[in-house]
Amino acid sequence: MNVKFQGKPITLEGHHIEVGEPAPGFNVVDGQLQTISSSELKGKRVYVSVPSLDTGVCDREVRRFNEEATKLNDVKVYTISMDLPFAQARWCGAAGIENVVTLSDYKDRSFGQNSGTYIKELGLLTRAVFVIDENDKVIYVEYCEEVTEEPHYEEILKVLS
Repeated sequence: MNVKFQGKPITLEGHHIEVGEPAPGFNVVDGQLQTISSSELKGKRVYVSVPSLDTGVCDREVRRFNEEATKLNDVKVYTISMDLPFAQARWCGAAGIENVVTLSDYKDRSFGQNSGTYIKELGLLTRAVFVIDENDKVIYVEYCEEVTEEPHYEEILKVLS
């Protein structure tokens, strides 16, 4: 997989997900510092992997998903980053994010490893989007070729409609 950060190649560690596979298993931390297992997340959902909510591109991306989530029926959107839960809560409060759930992979890094999104050189997650259907199958995968660019929203929304 050829992914770049600011034009330079990076190494994505872990299992790279493909359409048709079962949803990856992982543990992340919520805003109350509670461990959440992927087995607790049911139904149709979108996992949005981002490097950090405190960057301009991630800010725009999560705001866009927050807006789009209001139009999606029976779909839950989760944004996962290495940001600490405190920083995620602060950012969500300041940005008025109410339709996207933020989760942190800082503790176990299992989302990054099990989705192939952990950037070895930076210790962050790459920008990627995974859509999981109600049967826990991956139906859409996008690893953004350039970490500093937003995903293809229209393709993602088409899969969700």
